[in-house]
Amino acid sequence: MEINNKSFTLIPMLVLLLFVHFSLISCGENINSFTLDLIHRDSPLSPFHNPSNTPYERLQHALYQSFSRASFLKKKYVNPIESTLIPSGGEYLMKISIGTPPIDTLVIADTGSDLTWTQCKPCVNCFKQLTPIFNPKKSSSYKTIGCNNKLCQGSLCNNSRCNYEVSYGDQSHTMGDLSIETFTFSSTSSQNVSIPNIVFGCGHDNGGTFPNVTSGIIGLGGGNVSIVNQMHQQIKGKFSYCLIPLESLLDNSNATSHINFGNCATVSGPNVVSTPLIKKEPSTFYYLNLERISIGNRTVEFNSFPVVVGGDDDPGNIIIDSGTTLTYVPDAFYLNLESMLILSINATKKDDPSSSFRLCYESNKNGTIDVPKIVAHFTNADLELSTSNIFTKVVEGIVCLTIVPGGNQISIFGNLAQANFLIGYDLKANKVSFKPTDCTKY
Repeated sequence: MEINNKSFTLIPMLVLLLFVHFSLISCGENINSFTLDLIHRDSPLSPFHNPSNTPYERLQHALYQSFSRASFLKKKYVNPIESTLIPSGGEYLMKISIGTPPIDTLVIADTGSDLTWTQCKPCVNCFKQLTPIFNPKKSSSYKTIGCNNKLCQGSLCNNSRCNYEVSYGDQSHTMGDLSIETFTFSSTSSQNVSIPNIVFGCGHDNGGTFPNVTSGIIGLGGGNVSIVNQMHQQIKGKFSYCLIPLESLLDNSNATSHINFGNCATVSGPNVVSTPLIKKEPSTFYYLNLERISIGNRTVEFNSFPVVVGGDDDPGNIIIDSGTTLTYVPDAFYLNLESMLILSINATKKDDPSSSFRLCYESNKNGTIDVPKIVAHFTNADLELSTSNIFTKVVEGIVCLTIVPGGNQISIFGNLAQANFLIGYDLKANKVSFKPTDCTKY
């Protein structure tokens, strides 16, 4: 949380757009344990879905958002005061209800942002939204945060109310009252999960490039004010997700990814590997330590490159980000990895028609290529990746490497590499666990 001498200032980042409805499954669901469907913005179930777009056009859109997202994350890491956030550039939406009685709305779900906020009446300046703007005067559970609250130290107050301000590099912004409210999530079985006393921003002055199907952002990052940490007692610091492969999304599949909280989020059983979750600044990010990547019997060391500020000995050299499509690595590491793949793959090299990727091959009749065993060696966890985790079909007959050079400031383990793993975050034990899973059937 960044605080200046004028206002309560939080610098969130957009990781993913998330359209979520609660679908409670049989794992002892209650306020301490629940599972959600994650609907990608290009899915037929999404309000953003354009049925006239081809799979190739959907892929190009995902790649554009990934490049924008990676650019933002790098600038956020180096200089957390500024961002180049494009608020409409995420992947999923989340459906929530706010207040008492609960008012339904759609928000951008952001695993790299801490503050949750929504547009509120009265509006000094609000962007257009399809759902009604939240009116705090009609909620019996709404409370503002006073100037003496520790969250408001050194910030601007107005009429004894703590103010917040979030500014984005693309001139988008939100300003309003830092407040407390009850958030409710509804299941398809008409059960409700209500979490009281959630700190959020009630935005009275908001503008920029936010899409009209949303009303704000819900923060799922690692900071203290994120909704994940605010629900810590209920969910015991645990959440997990299972992301379906990109091909399922691009082919108009109705298959959905899932995210779990609490007891449902425990990742256990055969083939589970776990690696430490490393705490460092900015606290919003989820940091892991990647030691090397091996292709067959060839290996490239990862920690010999300056992947983070602080040098080789600084642990936590890569962030795991469910909202970035591609995996970004240091330039020097990429060159060595590319050379190793060229030596290991017996296939015809091709040029990417969009010029987005450096290493592409002609695919076989199954739409893929034969690659030796691929392992990402995290601290205490050897994660075996499938070919589809690092190569994807960009057009018919051509697949390209989705690990790309990203400079030397920060590295990102993206969601293509995470597909078909059940990935569990235990913020109490400070670890992330991976279990190979067919996420289309999970």
